[in-house]
Amino acid sequence: MRNSSGHGQTNHGVHGVHGGGRPGGLSVSEHGYTLELDSTILTAGVQPVSFRVTGPDGQAVTEFVPEHEKELHFIAVRRDTAGFQHVHPVRDEKGTWSVELALEPGDWRFFADVHPAGHDGAMTLGIDAAVAGPYEPRPLPEATGTAQIGEYTVALDGALLPGEASELTLTVSRNGRPVTDLQPYLAAYGHLVALRVGDLGYLHVHPEGEPGDGTTAPGPEIAFMAVAPSAGTYRLFLDFQHNDVVRTSEFTVRTTATAPRPDAASQAAHEHKSHRHHAHH
Repeated sequence: MRNSSGHGQTNHGVHGVHGGGRPGGLSVSEHGYTLELDSTILTAGVQPVSFRVTGPDGQAVTEFVPEHEKELHFIAVRRDTAGFQHVHPVRDEKGTWSVELALEPGDWRFFADVHPAGHDGAMTLGIDAAVAGPYEPRPLPEATGTAQIGEYTVALDGALLPGEASELTLTVSRNGRPVTDLQPYLAAYGHLVALRVGDLGYLHVHPEGEPGDGTTAPGPEIAFMAVAPSAGTYRLFLDFQHNDVVRTSEFTVRTTATAPRPDAASQAAHEHKSHRHHAHH
């Protein structure tokens, strides 16, 4: 069952990016709002995790503005970028959120993506947690333009540029055939999270267009606008839904300090496309 959509609240925006291109999730507290875990030391396995978001008055927040159909988006990832999970906890009337996570030993980072009622925008809060047990960090996967998830292949096209908005296009195919019947997931055909390797600075980006707008096709391509806050290496995680199952594809992307300048022809094509896109709206 879907909640009422707050999609228009951050429509087509690069969510989690603050002034000066600073990524979100680097702080446990922002604008007087704080992410508090019931326990920052956890046991490996499928475990319940509970937490709250407290407000400037120190009390747990119980009213949120829905963003992309949910009051709160919760992201869990181990510090080596393994074990990515995007889940939607349940909140009780006192403001405590609960969710089950599949946790392997190691140091984890949890992100809460929220828009507290009464605050003028959404924010991403981040907190560390330790999962007990022998920790075997995994090497960073090589940068590649394709990801395989069972029968599905996702191809990544476009460059993530520092300090500059750029388009990333992800194309979904199944057994070599384009998927043209993606299902809406969180008021979009795909949901993309980018994390900066080294500090897990968090970028939460959303597709251009949305289901039912008359112009956005349900695949095979999902187009996103994104801005990298700096040069470096990023991990991208795409959630998409097909045949009633949400799947996650992962990519490693490297950016350089200077963005390549488009030639005149491609710049003209981009401006024409941009003009066409605005004309639809």
